[in-house]
Amino acid sequence: MHEELEFYIKGLSRLKRGSTKFGQAPHKPILLLTLIQLIEEGDVVKNEFYVDALLVAKFQEVWGNYVDTLHQADFTQPFYYLQNDQYKKKHFWYLKPKAGYSINSHIKSVFTLSDVLEYGYLDPSLFQLLQDPTKREFLKSNLINQYFPNKGLNYQTGVTSYINHIESEILNEPIEPYKRIISTKEDEVYVRNGIFKRVIPKIYESQCSFTGMKLVSMHGYSLIDACHIIPFSVSQNDKVENGIALCPNIHRAFDRGLVSLDQDYKILVSDHFEEDAENSYSIRKLKGKKALLPSKAKYQPSRDNLEWHRSNIFKS
Repeated sequence: MHEELEFYIKGLSRLKRGSTKFGQAPHKPILLLTLIQLIEEGDVVKNEFYVDALLVAKFQEVWGNYVDTLHQADFTQPFYYLQNDQYKKKHFWYLKPKAGYSINSHIKSVFTLSDVLEYGYLDPSLFQLLQDPTKREFLKSNLINQYFPNKGLNYQTGVTSYINHIESEILNEPIEPYKRIISTKEDEVYVRNGIFKRVIPKIYESQCSFTGMKLVSMHGYSLIDACHIIPFSVSQNDKVENGIALCPNIHRAFDRGLVSLDQDYKILVSDHFEEDAENSYSIRKLKGKKALLPSKAKYQPSRDNLEWHRSNIFKS
């Protein structure tokens, strides 16, 4: 066997896991399988694992494939504590905080973790080894056999259907039943928020509803924001009918009540601000124009939500 591969197989078979009334904690091997899946599917090509909706969703999906005990699927726990595992004085996992921050203890909030963490990264030699499909498969199989021997190679790419399921709920689920099924678990709220941010620009074809500006980076990322009409903190509503795609400056103006839409989807502009009216980007030049909306009526902003925005946010 390849010497380096054998080293990591031995090292990763000795992970320190907490003992609970449900048995030994499965969190660390699940995180490792999640990281391997990100590499395998081409979602991570550099040794930089960012805390985002995709990573958290994949962790939940892999957990669902392998864990049948009553442990809580806490993503943040192994993300921090895997740093402590080592074999022959070689660590497997590291965290790189953002400038001005330090991470000296377990951060339980996914939102807080994403705010203070630049990214996590594997030992460079381990990451390089995982670029080889044969060695990657061998290491993955050994992780499964070591920690989930009764599951076999149940490792699937079902996370896509997991994300698609949430996306379908955001786009299609009737609002009342949908509100009842929204989880109060922070990690699921985090995933839904990430998918909302992806779905809304997509159905608006990466175009600002107010200005018509279309912004897509050379890497395929939309630079248009997904904006909640009624803030999520108020409504707990991340349905498509509570969203609208706006460029960043209009998004800020919308959230601060400087612009809104009337019942006919025409742009309203507040009188309560000053600007250079001659500037070609003057917000007041948008007044009375019809907003650009998705062709499917079910994806368009709810008139009830817009009425709420006019009554509670817009400075008329």
